[in-house]
Amino acid sequence: MHDVWWYLSRATGIVATMLAVAALVWGFFFSARNTGSRRKPNWWLDLHNYLGGLTLVFTGAHLVAAYFDSNARIGLAQLLVPGTAKGSTWAVTWGVLGAYLFALAVFTSWPKRRLSRRTWRVLHLSSVLGVVFALLHAYQLGSDTTERWFEAGIVLSVAFGLYALMVRLFGVVQRLVQR
Repeated sequence: MHDVWWYLSRATGIVATMLAVAALVWGFFFSARNTGSRRKPNWWLDLHNYLGGLTLVFTGAHLVAAYFDSNARIGLAQLLVPGTAKGSTWAVTWGVLGAYLFALAVFTSWPKRRLSRRTWRVLHLSSVLGVVFALLHAYQLGSDTTERWFEAGIVLSVAFGLYALMVRLFGVVQRLVQR
């Protein structure tokens, strides 16, 4: 039974990270207005929100599985308080901080109108840092970090994220030049 929790923790962590990257990419494409004309903008926004919500669900499942994995020796304090894990402190801390930043981005999306645009944007863009923290967490603590498929997944995740970020930034620059 102990291996089940390890496999579940590993699988949910991988899925949560890939969903976070997908939500990030779709968010950048949507905000850059680079989604094409085949689908309406609200469809893209709904997809972005759905991917963000799924990221949070799988992150929660990852936390639960890590807690019940007896080999991980992770307690409730280590899951909730950054810097309290023994041994691989930074690796766990990156994961905890990433989880908080994902939750912050998802839970500030619903009361968006109650926040100033600037405040909401800063809070929402903190999810980019959350993705970076999740990738650091996976790289430093993951059991497959020396496998080629894992390294390729990290490289592809970073490449997709950077591509979407560049599309977004070029859109901002283009709008500034047109003014």
